[in-house]
Amino acid sequence: MTTRHAVVGGGILGVAVARELLRRDPAAHVTLLEKEPELAAHQTGRNSGVVHAGLYYEPGSAKALMCRRGVALLEAYCEEMDIQRVTCGKVLVALDDDERARLAGIERRALANGVPGVRILSAAELREIEPHVAGIAALHSPSTSIVDFAEVTRALAADAVAAGASLRLGHEVTAIGRRGAEVVLAVATGGSTTDIAFDHVVACGGLQSDRLAAMAGDDPDPVIIPFRGEYYALRPERRSLVNGLVYPVPDPRYPFLGVHLTPRVDGEVLVGPNAVLALAREGYDWRTVSAHDLAQVARSPAFWRFARHHWRTGVRETAGSLSRRRFVAAARAYLPELADDDVVPGRAGVRAQALDRDGGLVDDFRITARERLVILRNAPSPAATSALAIAEHVGTLVAESTRTEDL
Repeated sequence: MTTRHAVVGGGILGVAVARELLRRDPAAHVTLLEKEPELAAHQTGRNSGVVHAGLYYEPGSAKALMCRRGVALLEAYCEEMDIQRVTCGKVLVALDDDERARLAGIERRALANGVPGVRILSAAELREIEPHVAGIAALHSPSTSIVDFAEVTRALAADAVAAGASLRLGHEVTAIGRRGAEVVLAVATGGSTTDIAFDHVVACGGLQSDRLAAMAGDDPDPVIIPFRGEYYALRPERRSLVNGLVYPVPDPRYPFLGVHLTPRVDGEVLVGPNAVLALAREGYDWRTVSAHDLAQVARSPAFWRFARHHWRTGVRETAGSLSRRRFVAAARAYLPELADDDVVPGRAGVRAQALDRDGGLVDDFRITARERLVILRNAPSPAATSALAIAEHVGTLVAESTRTEDL
């Protein structure tokens, strides 16, 4: 019998998985369900567009392995499909001796992960690459690139549809149940709800991943807490202040990376993001408030444990959100020539931050598989970079499940 797969979620991960399932089994019926009227409406379409090289990740971790595999697959796919990708390079800039000391550890990780060409720069060498950037040292990753992940998503979706996938936009999954060996999804569209049965379901719900897991009876942890990242953008006449990606050195004491400068393939240069608690799962500004979403945050012991540990960071990030002067001052530490009126308001995104029960941030990718259902529980950066590799992994999980059922 023909296998019926459903993929829930129309971001880059869901679309990549749908395409991969058909690459493995061209006779399968694959249905992709997305609640929005367009693909890549949330995290995929609102990220910074960085194709991460794999600098930070613990060697041997899922992030490290899938990022490096994903980079290779993504680069080849962009070349095949003639999708613009710019190798602009990236510098991690140290402002003091403590940060300079941390660069050596990042360099070791990068080399262990197989990132090509990384090296530590002196202040003079940094100025050769980024003449307007201040720092006493930097780690340079010349192979880091940028791309429009929404464009990649649309290309992958076209591949999937050409291979036979059914793409259903505006279709929201509201319940997940069982009927014998089948997984039954309640799908709402146009004011009505229909039950549809499938042999296997893959949930790539991003900001809704914990809710989809709860529908399926999966473990309630990790929970998703939405953090909004707000950006400014350099005015067009000031974009020449940077040549490539300018990042801070990660501080292990803090949960978020901090403000950085990110060129995009359309020529825009983003400044940011900060990280503030969003007042809705899909709350891209302070005016968007969901009582239901806030109530879930308020009831979460994981969030309160996280907040007790990081409240000072939260105060600082919120202050930057409310004051352009404070926001720009954080970027000026790296770009001294930056003036308050050199920037204009930019885009915002919401990060699906997964927290474990103890309030700790879930750092690595987390994917669960049980009874004909695969759920991507945590897929933060570099998930977009890693999308094709994650799809390979999910395809293997589904194939293994199918083989087990056939025994």
